[in-house]
Amino acid sequence: MSEVSPLNFSSHDYRPACFALVPCAGVGERAGVGGPKQYHPVAGRAVVAHTLAALQQVPRLAATLVVVSPQDDLFETHAPEFAGERAWVARVGGATRADSVANGLETLLAQGAQAHDWVLVHDAARCLIRPAWIDRLIDACQDDEVGGLLALPLADTLKEAVSGAQAEVRACATIDRAGKWAAQTPQMFRLGLLRAALRLSLSDPATAAAVTDEASAIEMLGHQPRLVVGDYENFKVTWPGDFALAERLLASRGTA
Repeated sequence: MSEVSPLNFSSHDYRPACFALVPCAGVGERAGVGGPKQYHPVAGRAVVAHTLAALQQVPRLAATLVVVSPQDDLFETHAPEFAGERAWVARVGGATRADSVANGLETLLAQGAQAHDWVLVHDAARCLIRPAWIDRLIDACQDDEVGGLLALPLADTLKEAVSGAQAEVRACATIDRAGKWAAQTPQMFRLGLLRAALRLSLSDPATAAAVTDEASAIEMLGHQPRLVVGDYENFKVTWPGDFALAERLLASRGTA
């Protein structure tokens, strides 16, 4: 892998480029695996290694930038195959995902990326992403005024939960699922637009808490990101049982 190196673009023939940005500074507390979930082994490789291998198979991505914590001394060990001119690492991770993404955008700008370039932000823990799904998103959004994200319309009945008298969890209402989608990643937006959206939302603690993905920051500016149909396999490894499911799915592809 390489530390971020400057890009050289000729202004008269420059076309918007696509960059992947992978925030990888989380601690993965919900995963229950005794450490950052992105480094937990699945099908013979760390979760993030599967993720990065898929991103590196997309020729239209000029580079993939992984944002890790300044104190991270594990990444290189768990992602040894992340190498080459298109494989970048920046130790500028922040306290939250939004902070890490915002810092990553500044890194891209400092290295020659332009405000009108596209940035595809992808969760390190969505290790079942396929290159074809990334291409689908780029195809759908490259001429869009706003950008968009992979997502799926909800199929399950939604329940609102409350705590019961004995600390059990109970359903108190059924929520209408019509028109509701589950957001996935990558999420693809112009670098300049996403930078402005994150700067605005992070400037106020009240709005910062509501930014759970890049699309939510874009929505706060009044824009409507495009929803591009994703895939059920593109789930985020979050809970202990997710690792076993990811293992089975990767094995079924022959990845193991």
